[in-house]
This record gives sequence, structure tokens and C-alpha cells, in this order.
Amino acid sequence: MYFGTLSLDVLLGDVRSLKQKRAVVRPLVAALRRAYPSVAVAEAGHLDLHRRAEIGVAVVSATADNAIHVLTQCEQLVAKRPEIELLSARQRLFADSD
Repeated sequence: MYFGTLSLDVLLGDVRSLKQKRAVVRPLVAALRRAYPSVAVAEAGHLDLHRRAEIGVAVVSATADNAIHVLTQCEQLVAKRPEIELLSARQRLFADSD
């Protein structure tokens, strides 16, 4: 069994308040959950900054290849959003024997 995580640091477009930030981040999180129902997704960092967000994604899979594939697809979905600039993405993979 493999457990993969993805940390996405994103810069939000023309956002001037935390309320506007929520209006951008919530649909993004919902889109990831809708496209990949087997992943867990949450806003995990930069909670007090209105133009930055850290999105965390986690997946459990029987194979390492599948976990990496799902996380890469999630990263690409976020990178394609025009209202968001993907600053960095970090994938980590753990085996149950670690």
C-alpha cells in the first residue's frame, strides 16, 4: 500500500480579501474532489493571507505508479486554472513499510 501527498502553493489572482479568497479556493477544492473522488483535499496553509493558498491532496493506492499518476493529474488540473498561478508543487510518496 502506498500513501501519496501533494502540496500546492498557489498565488491567487485579483483577490483583495479573505472572503474573495474563499470564493476562489472552495470551487478549486470542490473541482479536485469531483474529478478525483478517491483523494482527500483541503486548504492546508497560508490561511491568513488573502492572495496565497496552500492546497493539500492525499491519496492511498495499491501501487506507487497509480498514486503518482493521480497526484500528477491533480497538479495539472490546478495548473490549468486561469485565475491561479501555481508557485510550487511537492509530491511525496510513502510505502506502508516506511
